[in-house]
Amino acid sequence: MPEWRRRLAAVNVATWVGATIVVLVLLSAAFAPILAPHDPNTTNLRARNAPPSLEHPFGTDALGRDLASRVVYGARVSLRVGLISVSVGLAFGVVFGLLAGYFGGRVDGLIMAGMDFLLAFPAILLAIAIVAALGPGLTQVMVAVGVALLPNFARVTRSAVLGVRNSEYVLAASALGASHLRILVRHVLPNVMTPIVVLATLNAAFAIIMEAGLSFLGIGVQPPNATWGSILSDGRSGLVDAPWITMSAGIAISVTVLGLNIMGDGLRDLTDPRSRGAVREGANRA
Repeated sequence: MPEWRRRLAAVNVATWVGATIVVLVLLSAAFAPILAPHDPNTTNLRARNAPPSLEHPFGTDALGRDLASRVVYGARVSLRVGLISVSVGLAFGVVFGLLAGYFGGRVDGLIMAGMDFLLAFPAILLAIAIVAALGPGLTQVMVAVGVALLPNFARVTRSAVLGVRNSEYVLAASALGASHLRILVRHVLPNVMTPIVVLATLNAAFAIIMEAGLSFLGIGVQPPNATWGSILSDGRSGLVDAPWITMSAGIAISVTVLGLNIMGDGLRDLTDPRSRGAVREGANRA
């Protein structure tokens, strides 16, 4: 049996559960217009703070808006922020990490000094500062979260490049006269992508939490657009009388983040060379 099939067969049940959760959230976001029972922004003051029922499965908020619809549409915003902000951080972070790890010396020192400067600030405070400078909005939130995640990708990429830049295939390509760009793109980058992909999965969960935090503070995606963070903020005043408002968004965030973290851990175990022995043993037992 090929090695990849052995390792795939040894993936634990938790990883499949995490992947299933992520797929279900993606599908619910993609088919939100079909799944949502009502328009997420339609108000009905006669049904304000209504408890969960057949008509409103998750209840309604203080303006009578259907929470089930708002949670489903909120998944679109959270996943978009998670995907695009991670892509921004990954694109720039990988480039900086490649340059720092491959060239070393002053280039490495300069780039890592910039990354250390960004890491000196807590990620959420850095994101708040960027949004405050750019103004609230979905695009600004994605840029802010992407910048906050950038140092993580840069440091992981640099570390991986340091481990392969003196490999035989890199030295051979250099001896044959290959340009630095060709060596980086054709020989170094493909061999350092595994930890980067795993980190991207884990950081997507962190990006969703950061977006929810920014929207909760009122400096993220602006009303009337439905986001999980804004739903949490709307439910603060009704924690006792209408707890289903915060519970609906809170459970959605928790389940999605849990699924991404479990899937990321599974990818790490699946791609970590140090776990090959354990994986092979598990496959043989199966």
